[in-house]
Amino acid sequence: MRVVVAGGAGFIGSHLCRRLLADGHQVLCLDNLSTGRRANIAELEGQPDFVFREHDVTRPLPPEVEADAILHLASPASPPRYLCRPVETLLANSEGTLNLLEAARRSGARFLLASTSEVYGDPLVHPQREEYWGNVNPIGERSCYDEGKRFAEALTMAYARRHGLDVRIARIFNTYGERSDPEDGRLVPNFVTQALRGLPLTLYGSGEQTRSLCYVGDLVEGLMRLLCCEAARGEVVNLGNPEEHPVRYYAERIRDLCGSSSPIVTVEAALGDDPQRRRPDITRAQQLLGWQPVVPLDEGLRRTIAYFRAELARDEGRA
Repeated sequence: MRVVVAGGAGFIGSHLCRRLLADGHQVLCLDNLSTGRRANIAELEGQPDFVFREHDVTRPLPPEVEADAILHLASPASPPRYLCRPVETLLANSEGTLNLLEAARRSGARFLLASTSEVYGDPLVHPQREEYWGNVNPIGERSCYDEGKRFAEALTMAYARRHGLDVRIARIFNTYGERSDPEDGRLVPNFVTQALRGLPLTLYGSGEQTRSLCYVGDLVEGLMRLLCCEAARGEVVNLGNPEEHPVRYYAERIRDLCGSSSPIVTVEAALGDDPQRRRPDITRAQQLLGWQPVVPLDEGLRRTIAYFRAELARDEGRA
């Protein structure tokens, strides 16, 4: 297949580009590099079936771009990143989604939207099933991301109904792994880099709020199955790991795996509307895709720690 990956130089997008190439597909990677990193795809750029084009999805794709599948992962995803770019985040998920849907309509391409568990907001239902409509503050600080993704989902389904477009939506829960940005600001990059640097590990709020972490390799497998599954047309599917722990547990586990003696400190929550519990119900993914995570937490964290250790050493070497 000829596959366009918008946001392909990002954390998840770069892993997805590698998987698509390994499976024999041709990949056009689009990224404006506002949060994606060229280093994430550097080793791919010499491959004959891989093309990188610096492009902002808020601008229409050139009409000569033909694809069999278009995957939309082009949006800031971490709170520090989207808080710095709230308007750009909203536009990536509105105008950007529209432009990519139009390109899919012109090409007759299959369209996969990478949505997020943030569409559930601070959920009143636990665990979160795809049928749950969410509890989102439409004017809160997080709304640029939460509501941007909710709009992207609505627009995607409108194209499916009006134009008969073959679409599927992945609601991605917290994901970690290699090639995430050390300065990303989310749970795992924060704790790992703090532990490796001997700095205090900062818990925002009590640390008793829960998260469910999915290793990026497992997530990419789920995305590939969702993309290729004929029965997934028009479906919304949670992709994440249902193993749920308090944030404090992750801080302690990461500190131990890093061999660090850093203290764990609590600070005031940086944002309002912070979800207190987050765990996916993955029944639909299991039944429709035959998918569930297989990488144990400690194994995924060891791989991630090794990556960040090498990244920090490289940065120190350049200093």
